[in-house]
Amino acid sequence: MRKLALSDEILLSVEKPARYIGGEVNMRVKDPKETEIRFCMCFPDVYEIGMSHLGIQILYDIINKRDDAYCERVYSPWVDLDKLMREKNIPLFALESQDPIKEFDFLGITLQYEMCYTNILQVLELSQIPIYAKDRTKEHPIVIGGGPCSYNPEPIADFFDFFYIGEGEAAYNEMLDIYKQCKKEGKTRQEYLEQMAQIDGIYVPAFYDVKYKEDNTIQSFEKINPKAPDKVKKVIAADLSEAEYPTKPLVPFIKATQDRVVLEIMRGCIRGCRFCQAGMVYRPTRERTLEFLKECAYQMLKSTGHEEISLSSLSSSDYSVLKELVYFLIEEFGSKGVNISLPSLRIDAFALDVMSKVQDVRKSSLTFAPEAGSQRLRDVVNKGLTEEAILKGASEAFWSGWNRVKLYFMLGLPTENQEDIEGIAVLSDKIAREYYQIPKDQRNGKVSIVASTSFFVPKPFTPFQWSRMNTAQEYIEKQRFLRGKINEQLNRKSIKYSWHSAELSELEGVLARGDRRISKVIYDAYKDGCLYDSWSEHFNVDKWIKAFEKNGIDIAFYNSRERSEDEIFPWDFLDVGVTKAFLLREYKRAKGEAVTPNCRQTCYNCGAKVFGGGVCFDEGCGQVLDECIEEANEEVCIEEGRQDRLNDSGEVHDEGKN
Repeated sequence: MRKLALSDEILLSVEKPARYIGGEVNMRVKDPKETEIRFCMCFPDVYEIGMSHLGIQILYDIINKRDDAYCERVYSPWVDLDKLMREKNIPLFALESQDPIKEFDFLGITLQYEMCYTNILQVLELSQIPIYAKDRTKEHPIVIGGGPCSYNPEPIADFFDFFYIGEGEAAYNEMLDIYKQCKKEGKTRQEYLEQMAQIDGIYVPAFYDVKYKEDNTIQSFEKINPKAPDKVKKVIAADLSEAEYPTKPLVPFIKATQDRVVLEIMRGCIRGCRFCQAGMVYRPTRERTLEFLKECAYQMLKSTGHEEISLSSLSSSDYSVLKELVYFLIEEFGSKGVNISLPSLRIDAFALDVMSKVQDVRKSSLTFAPEAGSQRLRDVVNKGLTEEAILKGASEAFWSGWNRVKLYFMLGLPTENQEDIEGIAVLSDKIAREYYQIPKDQRNGKVSIVASTSFFVPKPFTPFQWSRMNTAQEYIEKQRFLRGKINEQLNRKSIKYSWHSAELSELEGVLARGDRRISKVIYDAYKDGCLYDSWSEHFNVDKWIKAFEKNGIDIAFYNSRERSEDEIFPWDFLDVGVTKAFLLREYKRAKGEAVTPNCRQTCYNCGAKVFGGGVCFDEGCGQVLDECIEEANEEVCIEEGRQDRLNDSGEVHDEGKN
């Protein structure tokens, strides 16, 4: 029997002790002494959120299938245990063996959200691993970062030995094979890093140097180790149906954020929304086969005992055999009490038919994501969604028995004006009016519209990476203006308005597009007590402002200016397939209010073809639009793009099942 790292006294004194004891269903048990490589996978947030993350489940499965390696897990201790571990000098430990993380070969940290950066430092410090990579020796684990935020790793580059850029299925085994060989040959930490740097997808920050101009923009980003590449190219799993997938995922003892079987049906997105980083960096779009998913569903339900299956993707409606998959799942598992969760569906007859079959008698709310209140601004962001499609979808849903709708918008989008903001209130009211077109005796009670606004944060590798971001005060003023406009609507009593924190969004903007100088701010904020910044009850904006001031760093420099076309970005050394030239063309098209068709209609030569697979090579997909290959013809692209508006892609998902 395992000896727990925490005493009964400590476990009984903290909230949810099951977060720290391991032993979950499908947990892998190995003898650490019989393995050559010990790997600890970390999600730098609370257990319930980390256990819901599919990426860690995939890597956990890949590594543990090796006889020579043992992958374990760790999550950020909640604030109560954090305090006790510091007081009692208890090193952070892995759930499986309960051994200290400092004894492992690797600590792999997934970077899902910028506001978890201080939690990374918490994990390192509690593990008794030097926070800065330059201070580590051969006695310490090699610290790896990966995930969405690694597409601009510079604000946290000083804390990591290297970053893995791309998808874990592609090169993790090669990474471990090289380490095993280096260990056998007695090579140094530096020699291992030099070998790793020669693999696609591996970025070693210590092998590069950054110089800055007097205006604080980047003058040069150059390698200082000849074994490092000039550009780091992301790696992908070209055939997802041949890639590893966890058919025996971990099942927690306590309720996780997503407590269900997750079937990833495809990766990437054909839509090209200009604010969406995931839609760009996960290109090309690749699908898993129907037979593969059917077999996974059988095995995962059997191995977990879950009573719900969720289909995971950025845009489920674009999966080419979605109907066949969904109707199979309903027919095969619906009678056995298994619910089907369908996120990211466009509202149409198929979606309503399916949701009617999988929902409980009580209709849960539907979620639309118009993103902007006016058609002009939806064209700017390339949402490919018309007001007509939104109202038609809402009307069909209301006639089918739904009476609750959630609407997601963004404030602060490029070129936004007051008419666009007012459009959020007007559109919300129009949707409510659609409900009251139903005869009174056929309505399902009163209609409920929840309009939610987040604040636009420009992200790397999107067409809006050049954009100015609003200040927190500007966001607050826009939110107040919108709230006033909602109160002027006929159906104002049916509309509830909610919004995100402006200060948190402003900080996210700095961390998203920051450079290496930001690491000092993160370190000082953490040392001043910042932790769990993504949790509103723990976020302390004053401590962050103090850290910026201490280091002489101006938030406005990173957020409040438009970038020039020729500016070097901190992430320009990364090659994600999608080219900077394409992103700039899309930015210009945005300013021209031109809609770019999806990848299956027309290829706009984004660069993702370099990976040799996916939607770029699917039979029947759109051909390259010649005018958009040549930047000299940019005006032609914009003019023709005005005619490309799509009207069939309203997105919806069943909020009650998510």
